Amino acid sequence: MIYLLVCLGVFVAMEGITWLTHRYVMHGFLWYLHEDHHQKGPGFFEKNDAFFVIFAIPSWLCIMLGSMAQNYYSVAIGAGIALYGFAYFLVHEVIIHQRIKLFTRSNNRYIRAIRWAHKMHHKHLHKEHGESFGMLVVAKKYWDKIRRDEKLKAV
Repeated sequence: MIYLLVCLGVFVAMEGITWLTHRYVMHGFLWYLHEDHHQKGPGFFEKNDAFFVIFAIPSWLCIMLGSMAQNYYSVAIGAGIALYGFAYFLVHEVIIHQRIKLFTRSNNRYIRAIRWAHKMHHKHLHKEHGESFGMLVVAKKYWDKIRRDEKLKAV
């Protein structure tokens, strides 16, 4: 039970880590890897996809080394990172950018709020002056925008 709680705690903590990493690393000294995500070029793959590998390494190391040493706290930490990575992939690649064509016509309020927040993030083509650096937690102002849109449609 404790390992499940550690795994879930790491999953929740990853949103904050993702925000910090996105803001200060991807929009900082590793912008050259992230830039093509904001200024889309031809082709399916982007240099930005390297971050999936970069962020998978700590998860893999925690799971592998923890398993070898029978340190299940380490395995739980690695599993929490991996679960967040999977959630990030689903939300970012499938739901938002639709690189895999699923959920393309969802009218779910949460999905609309996430898509709007991410659209506001991508309106900035350069590394400066960004907004909405997280992934799964949507700021209140984006929820408010979705609610305003719903009220306008109801009229």
